[in-house]
Amino acid sequence: MKMRRSLVLMWLLTGAFSASKGQDVYVTAAFDSSRIYVGDQINYTITVDQPADLVLEFPLLKDTLCKNIEILSGPVFDSTTIGKERLKIFSRYLITSFDSGLYQAPPTFAEIRKESGIKRFYSGYSPLEVMRVKIAPADTSANIFDIIKPYRAPVTIGEILPWVLITALSAAAIWVVVRLLRRLKRQKKEPETIINPDPAHVIAFRDLEKLRDEQVWQKGEVKLYYSRLTEILRQYLENRYGVYSLELTTSETLEALVKTGFKKDNLYTNLKTILNGSDLVKFAKYKPEPAENDTHFQSSWAFVEATMVTEEQNEMKS
Repeated sequence: MKMRRSLVLMWLLTGAFSASKGQDVYVTAAFDSSRIYVGDQINYTITVDQPADLVLEFPLLKDTLCKNIEILSGPVFDSTTIGKERLKIFSRYLITSFDSGLYQAPPTFAEIRKESGIKRFYSGYSPLEVMRVKIAPADTSANIFDIIKPYRAPVTIGEILPWVLITALSAAAIWVVVRLLRRLKRQKKEPETIINPDPAHVIAFRDLEKLRDEQVWQKGEVKLYYSRLTEILRQYLENRYGVYSLELTTSETLEALVKTGFKKDNLYTNLKTILNGSDLVKFAKYKPEPAENDTHFQSSWAFVEATMVTEEQNEMKS
């Protein structure tokens, strides 16, 4: 009986440790560079690594990070998922400094507010050295010197040989892959069954109508409403343009969309407004007005309607 009780106690302790480990929250803050010159502008990024189902609040920094480090703009929020259980949230500020010296930005935090109290998760200090531009000595300012031309060293065989070998190996690898693909193609006996899903705009309109009929934000679930609204738009971008937006942040999504040939016009601006507005609601505790919720829905509908591929366009492509 004593051995059985000991085994049960060890099992309970192990389960409790695993559960607490899954709820860990990590907050880090860092500058893009640890050294800048006076007047340079860099980003100050706060990263929160947290469980996906945990709701945290973040302080909004204004004016300065600390003495002599000024905030020019921000925050700009982004997020990315890690598997299905964890989430990373990024908050970026554009900063500068006009006084040289070595500074330490104080720790920042994310917090959970409960009836029992407030629990905070802090980052560490963030060092930044601000340097002055070095000026030539006074005794050399009166002398004028010619510009020295660049020295071009001769190319040696040792420098060329690695590139020749890499080119040869790459060509051999491509040849092997082509041969294998041809052989596999010959071995195929049964043709693949191609299932034509519904068009991207049909799926998006169907999901938008379902979201509208459920009246999510009218029931007070504003964060859930914006999560589902942006999920519908991101899935549409994947189906319509091949942009795997569900795996990207907002800025990465917009950049990938532009690479497909999408122009930065009014439609692009409306999409950017919807995604950035949703990020503010989900991560910065922004509370939009009811009219703003309806405007984002109408803008999403209009975006799909303006970019959808019609049957006539499909026939022209075929």
